[in-house]
Amino acid sequence: MTWRQNSLGPGDQTVLVVSLCAAPSRWLTGQLVPLKSKSWCEMDRDFPKLLFDISEALVADELEALKFLSLDYIPRRKLEAIREPKAFFDVLQEKGMLEAGNLSFLRELLYRIHRMDLLAAQLGCSRQEMDRELRIPGRAQVSPYRQLLYGIAEDLTTDDCTSMKFLLQEQIPKNKLQENASLLKVLLEMEKKGIIKEDDLAMLKDILKKIRPDVKKKIDAYEEKKQEEDSEEKLHHPVPEHPAEQGEEQQTERPFVGSYKMKNNPHGYCVILNNYSFKNLSQRREGTQKDGEAVKEVFTWLQFETVEHMDLEAKQIRAKVEEYSKKDHSNMDCFVCFILSHGEKDKIKGIDDELVNIKDLLSYFSGSNCPSLVGKPKLFFIQACQGSVGHPAVPLQEDGSGHLETDAVPQTSIPDQADILVGMATVEDYECYRDIKTGSVYVQCLCEKMKSLCPLRKDLVTILTAVNNEVSSRVFKASKQMPKITSTLRKQLIFQIPQCPSTEK
Repeated sequence: MTWRQNSLGPGDQTVLVVSLCAAPSRWLTGQLVPLKSKSWCEMDRDFPKLLFDISEALVADELEALKFLSLDYIPRRKLEAIREPKAFFDVLQEKGMLEAGNLSFLRELLYRIHRMDLLAAQLGCSRQEMDRELRIPGRAQVSPYRQLLYGIAEDLTTDDCTSMKFLLQEQIPKNKLQENASLLKVLLEMEKKGIIKEDDLAMLKDILKKIRPDVKKKIDAYEEKKQEEDSEEKLHHPVPEHPAEQGEEQQTERPFVGSYKMKNNPHGYCVILNNYSFKNLSQRREGTQKDGEAVKEVFTWLQFETVEHMDLEAKQIRAKVEEYSKKDHSNMDCFVCFILSHGEKDKIKGIDDELVNIKDLLSYFSGSNCPSLVGKPKLFFIQACQGSVGHPAVPLQEDGSGHLETDAVPQTSIPDQADILVGMATVEDYECYRDIKTGSVYVQCLCEKMKSLCPLRKDLVTILTAVNNEVSSRVFKASKQMPKITSTLRKQLIFQIPQCPSTEK
């Protein structure tokens, strides 16, 4: 959504713009900018003139690249008939991929073909802004497969292209392998003949293995990532073991269980209890501010009412948790609580060095104590050690220097009730690690996995399993860290990703 108001009169004109887009770090911005600023081209420039200027600056090879990157949205036959950029832009408009208030696909295309000059001069957008934009899950509109093929085409030299054509003589007609045929055209022919496809790149790998083994590694990385995503998908959407014995309707993939309702906005509270400064100054938890920022960013994006409370004594931790348990959650779907502190096994430490029992905190959200959350998921994530030793992988070293610190805290024992999940940074009796500059290993990994996997509709347990795998694969000061999930959830919890509608004038 975008709203603007022009203030007309003598002197400079100004525009007030408010944009709302559901993605991390881009919630609500309002600012006064001179009307002639380049960043306003999407809003105020004459749209046909804008497209005309861009089309005039593009050369034939770049048009070919734009067409190739758009194949997922425009039929091949229609693209083959296009001979100039203006016609290409006309087709994009027909398909709803390009309009005066929505230039996101055009921005991405110019970025992919490295026309940063047009991106900056015509669209008021820098390379750094696009880098950040396209790292947001779900923002890239060019598919990973299409990006892969285009990247390969860019990496291969003229000699490589000649070698590739020679190796394809038996599969592709010679008139399609002429000397002036670009590598993108060769890849298109391979797709048309079914030699390569999104889930079968074997022949292309075989060719690259002969002429450019280094470029072949791009396909290996792509397939590895795709296989990992497919495996996670099959875990929760299994195919029947004996499909021949099932009816046609029963053979469709489906989850094991139902999903919790996530329809309200906000979905619930996300409460962060973040202890940084302790009475004993040597216990300061440097880097925990980064954890608070990361959690707020992700859960605000996921449409939670996110609140952070800093530096609480033990009695204040108990009081704050009890306060939220007594709130009316009738119009909410879920409750989330992050506790970031020092502690000991089974307990969390307040900044006054007093301890709070984990069981006591969880008990505030039992069915009898918090009836408005009965049947709804209650999630607790605890960044803290559960002991004072490192999880061995190789002979241990004392953590006495460098950026890594430890947070000494709880083991979680969940009360005998349903719909509660506790994610712990480490298993009982062991330490967990926090970088004093970038934040804790567990919380930062959790936030990154939420950003990348929520848009793929992965459920929470799958995401936390991915976190376990990621964190456990690392080595910290010759020790390991193994997070832990304890859950009495009865259904899948899939966070809804808010949609970002096309910008309107």
